[in-house]
Amino acid sequence: MDEEYDCIVLGTGLTECIISGMLSVSGKKILHMDRNKYYGGESASLNPLDELFAKFGQSDSASLYGRGRDWYVDLIPKFLMANGQLVKLLIHTGVTRYLEFKSVEGSYVYKSGKIAKVPADDKEALQSDLMGIFEKRRFRSFLIYVQDLKEDDPSTWKDMDPTKTTMAQVYAKFNLDQNTQDFTGHALALHRDDEYIHQPALATFRRIKLYNESLMRYGKTPYLYPLFGLGELPQGFARLSAIYGGTYMLDKAVDELVMEDGKVVGVRSGKDIVKAKQVYCDPSYVPDLVEKIGQVVRCVCLLDHPIPNTMDATSCQIIIPQKQVGRKSDIYVSLVSYSSSVAPKGWFIAMVSTTVETANPEAEIKCGLDLLGPIKQKFVMVSDVYKPKDDGRESQIFVSRSYDATTHFETTCSDVLDIFQRGTGEAFDFSKVRHDQGEDAE
Repeated sequence: MDEEYDCIVLGTGLTECIISGMLSVSGKKILHMDRNKYYGGESASLNPLDELFAKFGQSDSASLYGRGRDWYVDLIPKFLMANGQLVKLLIHTGVTRYLEFKSVEGSYVYKSGKIAKVPADDKEALQSDLMGIFEKRRFRSFLIYVQDLKEDDPSTWKDMDPTKTTMAQVYAKFNLDQNTQDFTGHALALHRDDEYIHQPALATFRRIKLYNESLMRYGKTPYLYPLFGLGELPQGFARLSAIYGGTYMLDKAVDELVMEDGKVVGVRSGKDIVKAKQVYCDPSYVPDLVEKIGQVVRCVCLLDHPIPNTMDATSCQIIIPQKQVGRKSDIYVSLVSYSSSVAPKGWFIAMVSTTVETANPEAEIKCGLDLLGPIKQKFVMVSDVYKPKDDGRESQIFVSRSYDATTHFETTCSDVLDIFQRGTGEAFDFSKVRHDQGEDAE
């Protein structure tokens, strides 16, 4: 450990692995360390199933659930938007050559105690169970307007400047009711709360377009999921790092960040100090540099059946908009199964998650759990959520945010791109993405 590196990355969570890959491809000399013996950190995929039972101290025998080696259980499951930022990053770094993806079968939204397919274009709007006949026509007109809008062509704005007009004003213009606003903002645009309503509409229009573009890429839903679970992603980045000369060290203690004149100059592990100009890490490595901003409750559920009313989908996402259940934040449900090689034949893994708002977190996800039908086994965890106290430019220590309750990667990617820009002084250039890769989703 007497070498000097451009950057040391601490932790092998998904965020840190993506950042490591981007830095490696950008020509940086990287050392990637993790105190754990396994890849993934907080976002690890547990295999075999015994590891899941051991983590939660469950006395039940994991052997009741088929062959343990066939289970890959994500502690923080998330789907990839097919045309989203993470897929572009995977293509840019070349990690797609190590992974296979499968299209997620269903995308649903909760309304009045029932779930319905999310309508993503004007044709689906007319067939949707979410709206009455007149509301369908109004929503269809809204979607056509969004699809036809061009940011650089004011003639397509129809007297609504998207950089100034709020989404509340847009909804009023098309006379869309509260239920339609709910699934538009939360299941199509993937906003986590209703703050967006009072902000310029352009950001929401972009999100809706991304959903539609991602849907058109593979057909069933806009979402992709890697075979054998999200644990494949950090391992893919480890292979990539090796190609570019990076070094990975698992089960390596991180005892101290060495500072000089307010800037990081290295990392101490035992008696060894390895030098570096920058450090990138998750919040657990620098507790003094982060602040707690909330909690997330997640419940992993083992099922022997698909989620009812999803047309027997073997993988799907359900979003429960906050106002549908009298909350300030949405509830998210995800389902993966044997079809993605993360469970034995006939078995399913569901996750229900949300931002904690009360002193009884498990009660807050009851609405999502009730959608699952009979649950064979469940594991509940409550995690603190942290954000860095500063941008890291002065100390050259760049800290990621904790994972939120969403079941998609868009917020995580925003964090990755923000960290990359702070650390390198340059915005990530998506024009360099190689479009000849990443087309292997089933």
